[in-house]
Amino acid sequence: MDNLKWVVWFLMFAGFTSLPVAAGDFDGSQPLLCAPIDVIECTSGGQCQKVSAESIRLPQFLRINFAEKKIGAASGGEGAPTTSIKTMEHIDGKLILNGAEDGIEGVRDGLGWSMAIAEETGKMVLTASGDEVGFVVFGACLAQ
Repeated sequence: MDNLKWVVWFLMFAGFTSLPVAAGDFDGSQPLLCAPIDVIECTSGGQCQKVSAESIRLPQFLRINFAEKKIGAASGGEGAPTTSIKTMEHIDGKLILNGAEDGIEGVRDGLGWSMAIAEETGKMVLTASGDEVGFVVFGACLAQ
C-alpha cells in the first residue's frame, strides 16, 4: 500500500511540473518539425477570421532544415515545394526567420513572411503578408 501512495504522489507531483527542454533544441542548430495550430486571415479593412491551414494551402506539418535554409511540408519528397530562409537572427530568446515567396507562376500571390520561434519552448508564430491580405499562424515545433 505504501508503494501505491508513493506512485500516486509522484504522478500528482509530475503533473504539476514540466521537464525543461534541452538547451539548443530551438536555436537553429537542429532541424524542427512545426505544426500550425491556429490560423487567422485578415483582409484590407480589418476583417479577420479564423481559417484552416488547409484552406490557405499551408501543410499540416512543416519541416525546417536550417543547414539548407529551407522550409517545406514534412510529407514532401524530392522536388516538393519549399521556401528559402533569407535571414535568421537571435533576438530576445527567439529565433527569427524571414523570407519571401513568389507563389504560383503567373498569379499575383507573392508574399513576405516572418517566423518567430521561442528558443525555450518551441512555440511559433508565423506572419505573412501579400496584396491586401495578411496571415497570423500560431503553432509549436519539435526538435528532430
